[in-house]
Amino acid sequence: MRLNLPEFEFRIIEKDGKKLIFDSSRKKFVVLTPEEWVRQNFVRFLTEMKSYPQQLITVEGSIRYNGLNRRFDVVVFDKSPAPIMIIECKAPEIKITDKVFEQIAGYNIKLQVEYLIVTNGLEHYCCKLDLKEKKYSFLSEIPDYFSIIPSGSM
Repeated sequence: MRLNLPEFEFRIIEKDGKKLIFDSSRKKFVVLTPEEWVRQNFVRFLTEMKSYPQQLITVEGSIRYNGLNRRFDVVVFDKSPAPIMIIECKAPEIKITDKVFEQIAGYNIKLQVEYLIVTNGLEHYCCKLDLKEKKYSFLSEIPDYFSIIPSGSM
């Protein structure tokens, strides 16, 4: 499926009747679902177009919050390593709604990052949070890595 992102080359194989895509973050083949297609394309967009270091990106990790394990799609770290961005990926047919923003905001209660991104591959929304003032603003584009990392974290 065509997304609102540059086109990238991927290693895709078929095994047991399922398509698998190589995830360079997890270093393994994973089932190619519509959501995974968005996730893989968005991570490539970040690394190849916005200078995000691959080694500072975690895909499909988990956090523990209020006694529950939660799975996030993508978290970006600075070099300290402290989390600086959470990305929630949805399949292209999933509409970006308040519920999606509530989901990513729930992850941020624990991680306390400054940047949240929600994407379905067709629409991308990026918020910059002011955690002290409890305010947010939508950015007109996805920032490059060096513009968001705190000075001294390079």
